[in-house]
Amino acid sequence: MHWKTLLILLLTTHLVLAADKQKKKKDLTSYTDADLEKLYEEWEENDDEELEEDEKPEHKRKPPQMDLDSMKAKAKNPEDLLAMSKKGQTLMLFVGVIDPAHPDRTDIRPFTEKWTALWQSQLYNNHVDLQVFVIDDNRAIFMFKDGEQAFEAKKFLLKQEYVTEVTIEGQSFDGPAKKLKTVKKEL
Repeated sequence: MHWKTLLILLLTTHLVLAADKQKKKKDLTSYTDADLEKLYEEWEENDDEELEEDEKPEHKRKPPQMDLDSMKAKAKNPEDLLAMSKKGQTLMLFVGVIDPAHPDRTDIRPFTEKWTALWQSQLYNNHVDLQVFVIDDNRAIFMFKDGEQAFEAKKFLLKQEYVTEVTIEGQSFDGPAKKLKTVKKEL
């Protein structure tokens, strides 16, 4: 009697294990994003090889080694030195926008979106990689993966007729449209 119970127990265990094994063999087309992410993390944990520096996520990369003396020799002014020190780092630039047809209006979000998108495409055509986020009706953030490019973009934006100010690294620079804003206030 005991051997029959043992046989039934072993057969049940075998069938349960076989069913679990079949569940684990999932069709690749039925994997969700979470399944793929888990599989990728397991793969990375078991991988003994170190990734190349440019293949690592940005937060895991080592900061670039900067030789201050050579940077000082290449820099023509303090801004160039600052731009070189931001190479490879994420940097944000804030841009104020004004509609010259209605300088007293602050609800100009469509105008701001239109012009910041245009400036983004013009900079992108000049190989400056950036993202634009309109944060207020007349203000936007330009985000650069390579901070050195932000200084090139600042020069470009300060020439645009609808820009009131550009702020980068805590420094504000007046744009051509700043005088429209102050003239309207004086009237």
